[in-house]
Amino acid sequence: MSIDMSGVFVPCTTPFDPVTGEVDLVGLRANLRDFLSHSVRGIVVGGSTGEAVLLDEDERERMLEGVRDVVSPDRLVVAGTGAESTRATIRRCQVAARTGADAVLVQPPAFYLGAMTSQALLEHYRAVADASPIPVILYQVPLRMSTLEFTTSLVEDLSKIENVVGIKDSRGSLELVGEWVSRTPDDFQVLVGSGAILYGALELGATGGILGVANLAAGPSARVYSAFVEGDSVEAGRIQEVIAPVHTAIIGGLGVPGVKVALDLLGLRGGDPRPPLRALSEENRRTVSEVLATAGLAATASASA
Repeated sequence: MSIDMSGVFVPCTTPFDPVTGEVDLVGLRANLRDFLSHSVRGIVVGGSTGEAVLLDEDERERMLEGVRDVVSPDRLVVAGTGAESTRATIRRCQVAARTGADAVLVQPPAFYLGAMTSQALLEHYRAVADASPIPVILYQVPLRMSTLEFTTSLVEDLSKIENVVGIKDSRGSLELVGEWVSRTPDDFQVLVGSGAILYGALELGATGGILGVANLAAGPSARVYSAFVEGDSVEAGRIQEVIAPVHTAIIGGLGVPGVKVALDLLGLRGGDPRPPLRALSEENRRTVSEVLATAGLAATASASA
């Protein structure tokens, strides 16, 4: 099973109703329409930025059902499906396929961290890939979260599993991106999660990115990719310099609560995160506003409102 992941994906946040706390599907769909008005390759539902670990199983399913018709057939829907058990991960992959997802993004099980040997992970991902009706993308979760770290040798082995088509790496290391590109098959697709290194990663052979910063700068993020493909390194580098500080300060520095505040400031649906995540302090809200203004994103949002 193959799929072309070339380009930039938006790992969308999950807006919640401020009164009931339920998933706000209307707000989510509105955000997606905005993202998809730019030349992004697709969207990711139920990833780290989407507070996936705080969602109920029925919420995950309803979100996938509620977004497919917003995303045209030429764009991709990727569903986050990683769980702590192989059985639960397989079930989520099957649900994702049934509700219209094109691929799944599967983070590794990490609660029993000491028991997650390379062999255990190989067996886990082989079982998931065999049972998944749609392609599987590995997910190296940011190390600031509760996760494990894939070794290069493990990624080499995982890349040989049929139906495992690529990996998203959120560690932000160009050196590791280069290692994975050079030591995996040509058709194995490496995508980065850090908007601070997209251009550099593309130069090293990465396929694209699943970028938290694309929630706030979908157009510029996609333009880095298209300029690179067109051979316009000056333009790609110029835009990379605009979005890199936004990634560093908001996505890397303030996480999901920061991204949601930024969405509100840009006229999209952000809202508060779901507890136990906490809303930003007023001081950090001001920081978000300043970062957006410096990048010229706030002005863009006001002009398009």
